[in-house]
Amino acid sequence: MKVNAQWISRIFFFLALASSATAHAQTVNVKGLAERLKQGGYVIVFRHGATNRDQADTDPLNYDNTAKQRLLSEGGKALATQVGASFKVLQIPIGKVHTSKFNRAVETGRLIGGTEVASTLDITEGGLVVTPIENDRRAEALRKMAATPPEHGKNTLLVTHKPNIIDAFGKDWFEVKEGEASIFQPDGAGKAVPIARVQATEWIKAAK
Repeated sequence: MKVNAQWISRIFFFLALASSATAHAQTVNVKGLAERLKQGGYVIVFRHGATNRDQADTDPLNYDNTAKQRLLSEGGKALATQVGASFKVLQIPIGKVHTSKFNRAVETGRLIGGTEVASTLDITEGGLVVTPIENDRRAEALRKMAATPPEHGKNTLLVTHKPNIIDAFGKDWFEVKEGEASIFQPDGAGKAVPIARVQATEWIKAAK
């Protein structure tokens, strides 16, 4: 019996949607999660905070030209600041902070981590202005960073972009929101085990 290739592709498409829906349907006990994070040993991958939707990256290879970038909105800045304050209340220790080179990621990292950050091309959005080979390299770099154990008693904070997150971790992250955190636990064997996904407002609620 011949199998229609189009039907096969549709089946896999709907399976992917179902998997994504299941991931989003899971509820997270953020206070319980915070108790685990208090001990350190996790990598927190943030998509940068909320941005101004009327802006675009019109000079995407010049990271110092912030006037030509999509920047954090005032609401995005306020929410990132609140998340940083919530981490302190929840006693979640942050060690190293690595960000994309785009200002919206750098600023998010500073506001949440409360410290200076190390920006790197490895987790910077490339899109159509870099080669597919380079985008693949950055995806692999993000996976490696998420699988790298943090310094003892600390959690590593990575701030990057939606395309990087999807490329690194798969289609279940297709609807990752601005300010959303994905928590990973390095297994010591080069793999990052996903633990939870938390929206920015959930940290704030848990800290009250």
